[in-house]
Amino acid sequence: MGPVIVFLFGLIVGSFLNVCIHRIPRSESLLLGGRCRVCREKISPRYPLVELLTAFFSIGIFLISSGPVEYLAYFIFTSALIVISFIDLQHRIVPNVISIPGIFLGFLAAFLLPRITWVDSLLGILLGGGIIYLVIAVYWLFTRREGMGGGDLKLLAMIGAFLGWKGAAFSLVSGALAGSILGLALILVKGWNRRDQIPFGPFLSLGAVGFLLGGARLVDWYLSILRPGLN
Repeated sequence: MGPVIVFLFGLIVGSFLNVCIHRIPRSESLLLGGRCRVCREKISPRYPLVELLTAFFSIGIFLISSGPVEYLAYFIFTSALIVISFIDLQHRIVPNVISIPGIFLGFLAAFLLPRITWVDSLLGILLGGGIIYLVIAVYWLFTRREGMGGGDLKLLAMIGAFLGWKGAAFSLVSGALAGSILGLALILVKGWNRRDQIPFGPFLSLGAVGFLLGGARLVDWYLSILRPGLN
């Protein structure tokens, strides 16, 4: 019954995440005050999508977790990524109200989680934030235009806090690869040009979830191949 319970729990939380996605960019309260809105508008497909994503991520985290503390920590983490991704897709922003507390929460959680140490978490924060800052600075130096924003910096720092430096690096590389493929497809199919921007937050989040649910083994395997050559 465990997977069934966490699936239903994910659906319930996903419903609340839809409230967060709608109201956080508008700086509105997350509490509806017991009021109900009645309208004739169609329900956006985003609502069931968010609920199903949250439910399936809930099952995935349940299956890889060593106990309730690890499940809860990474469920909160992936829920935050879902909210950030859909807000970034619609509004082109990564809300500080989620990413900044997430950095501190991830670092504190590292003292309790078996798969990461506080040192690894700290390195993940520094690497995640530092790489994005360097990319922003270099891009501005050569183009005098803003590429990735400060929101992406704080998002990758949050990912590093929960997943360590390997998770931050995996999320950046896989996210950049997926974003490049989609960007090239949009250029070829829809005639986009270089000035058309694609939000990077969803790709970073996708890479983070991929690392959490299986990508970590891929990274460890790749590093094991490199070690003989480095010795």
